[in-house]
Amino acid sequence: MSVQALIGKKIGTTEIFHEGGEVVAVTAVKLGPCFVSQVKTNDVDGYDSVQLGFEEVSSLNNPLSGHLGKSGKLFRYLREVQEEEVGATKVGQEFDVSIFSEGDLVNATGFSKGKGFAGGVKRHGFRGGPKTHGQSDRHRAPGSIGAGSTPGRVIKGLKMAGHLGDSRVTVRNLEVVRSDSEKHVLFVKGSVPGSRNSLVLISKTNGKGHSG
Repeated sequence: MSVQALIGKKIGTTEIFHEGGEVVAVTAVKLGPCFVSQVKTNDVDGYDSVQLGFEEVSSLNNPLSGHLGKSGKLFRYLREVQEEEVGATKVGQEFDVSIFSEGDLVNATGFSKGKGFAGGVKRHGFRGGPKTHGQSDRHRAPGSIGAGSTPGRVIKGLKMAGHLGDSRVTVRNLEVVRSDSEKHVLFVKGSVPGSRNSLVLISKTNGKGHSG
């Protein structure tokens, strides 16, 4: 049994040339190798899942060291991946980028680039206020947020200025263009959330893409 997802780090974007001369924009992700640090079963935990460890370190605090004792390795990052069947999976088992092949469709989950505090125009695409008739300081203002005498309050969830980015994002159905097992690098067609060196979880979808 092979796991359906791996932890990695985003390297950046580049281009790949197919044999016919077609240029494809891809994102390179250093994926794995990942090791099984814990196996959860439906009988014991109520569901089946596998906890993966990525990027070995020399030391950790006592709670994490104790938790990872059975795997024989210490990891900087841990992520849990739900699986349909975990019977054949063992703690300490290694998985690498070879679980993905050209043409597979995958989902990429990571945290988007943080852009700090942003106004309504940048955050939500507001058009701003009028540019004429003496409105010299209202070009990027959000305008009224009132809701009248009924209900007489600001509605929860109203689009306003605030923190932009740095949120968990999943980009679905990205096509695998190339899988390099020697360098542990996966090339997927399209964009992957996050900045360079940010943590990414790549998981399989139930489908095949169209290889060029």
